[in-house]
Amino acid sequence: MAEYQTHAYDVLVIGAGGSGLRTAIEASAAGARVGVITKSLLGKAHTVMAEGGVAAALGNVDERDNWRVHFSDTMRGGQYINNWRMAELHAKEAPDRVRELEAWGAVFDRTKEGRILQRNFGGHRYPRLAHVGDRTGLEMIRTLQDHGIHQGMEVHMECTVLTLLMDGGRVAGAFGYDRERGHFLLFPAKAVVLATGGIGRAYRITSNSWEYTGDGHALAYHAGATLMDMEFVQFHPTGMVWPPSVQGILVTEGVRGEGGVLRNSHGRRFMFDDIPENYRNQTADNPEEGWRYTQGDKNARRPPELLTRDHVARCIVREIKEGRGSPHGGVYLDISWIKEKLPNSEEHIKRKLPSMYHQFKQLADIDITKEPMEIGPTTHYMMGGVRVDAETQMSSVPGLFAAGECAAGLHGANRLGGNSLSDLLVFGKRAGQYAACFAKENGDIAVDSVQVERAAREALLPFERGQKAGAEGAYQIQHDLQSMMQDLVGIVRKESEMKQALEGIQKLRERASRAGVNGNREFNNGWHTAMDLPNLLSVSEAITRAALEREESRGAHFRDDWPEKNPEYGKFNILVRQGRDGGMQITREPLAEMPHELKQVIEEMK
Repeated sequence: MAEYQTHAYDVLVIGAGGSGLRTAIEASAAGARVGVITKSLLGKAHTVMAEGGVAAALGNVDERDNWRVHFSDTMRGGQYINNWRMAELHAKEAPDRVRELEAWGAVFDRTKEGRILQRNFGGHRYPRLAHVGDRTGLEMIRTLQDHGIHQGMEVHMECTVLTLLMDGGRVAGAFGYDRERGHFLLFPAKAVVLATGGIGRAYRITSNSWEYTGDGHALAYHAGATLMDMEFVQFHPTGMVWPPSVQGILVTEGVRGEGGVLRNSHGRRFMFDDIPENYRNQTADNPEEGWRYTQGDKNARRPPELLTRDHVARCIVREIKEGRGSPHGGVYLDISWIKEKLPNSEEHIKRKLPSMYHQFKQLADIDITKEPMEIGPTTHYMMGGVRVDAETQMSSVPGLFAAGECAAGLHGANRLGGNSLSDLLVFGKRAGQYAACFAKENGDIAVDSVQVERAAREALLPFERGQKAGAEGAYQIQHDLQSMMQDLVGIVRKESEMKQALEGIQKLRERASRAGVNGNREFNNGWHTAMDLPNLLSVSEAITRAALEREESRGAHFRDDWPEKNPEYGKFNILVRQGRDGGMQITREPLAEMPHELKQVIEEMK
């Protein structure tokens, strides 16, 4: 029988990024005993990499902004397959959550009048992103940690969760291990909140940190929860492409929000070539008007560089494929050109984009105040995730909640920049509130020792296999999966390639079942990688099967063999469940009818 330490809670939060911390704060405030598990160290969550800002209709820079405009922008960006109730709650509650963060000590950039400053961002009609230079996520995490640590929560750092435990049809906690020493850990809990982030490490080129291996998605799926919108993977238009060691690292949309422009190898601003019809009346048709927009001119229209991320990413890919790319396989993003407009442009760029200045100076030896950056698309965000109730954030499994990037619904087919950070705050609060309520109302749980022993036994199998000749290491399997997903289920997809990917995933799953690990359980990265593989394979299969089912192009999902949008596919979401035979089951769920008053809001905003 495996030895393990036990830590029991009312509410167990898996993940210590923005959504996890906001969940823990709210659950603790409601009187619940809260435990927080983080795969890395407290303060190292991927939220710290969020740079541009948090989207909320405060109306500080342009008084015309309000929740109705924000709701309409979010729905349009998501191609109208969003969960409309989540979009409504998000737009209405985001301003209060940002002001709450400010009251807890967040130091935002300010207008001349002393109010929170807001900047332009892709897909947002008005300047809406409250920011701290280009380090907004870092400030959010600092503030949430400083506030949350006084609420009485217990934090377990450098822990990996292997499985969720069940008591009948209800969640009963989690089982995992301490990454530093290899000790098994048992977490009985009356309610569990998944706040594990995204799936970026299923791809070769990604802005995501090493933790993003689809843990929450896979844990929920294997516990019987439903996943939704898994075909929608957002590829951020601007990631570093050179040098190879930093390929994929994010270049914030704030560069374009401050006036940065995209050029091909001929020096041409190619984004003017392809402006979608539904954005034409909001998009500048000349550079001068676009510049005035980034400087706060309310009568100007936004530059085409600030169109939605899916569109900008595809335009960049087109330039590269047609031979107009930069030497290292990207295009150029140029903020240095503003010296023509601003006499103090160097100081302006360093003040507005300090992280970007130091990132390029230190990693690529490029001074962005004097020369353009080489950038290209990078796997960035997962719109799909655990299907949750809009009001409570509970999944289809009683007692299992999800918030942030691992929950689906708010963003639909494509997320607008900055909406992720307000998503964390709005739905992290709701998840914590209702998880604490569920724990209080539904009494004690029973932990099944058989489930625990099975999980422990399976976790140790790689060590047994590692003692046999010919056992393959987990690193190569992960690398092969990332390359395959990048090449066959990436920005541009087609049926034949995705079917090839499904065959490849099955072969990789067989290889993973034979993967071996040498050494002991302490500090063993090979073991950690072997434990990540099942999750990566599950989410990769879910993405591929859902993408095959959606025979159209919509938002972040682009089919080369179905390049047009099909109105019929705009009437449902695609769901992924585990079938009774253990296989992956794909179904369609009709969209819920939107209330008349919200339909009117969208029509008015058009």
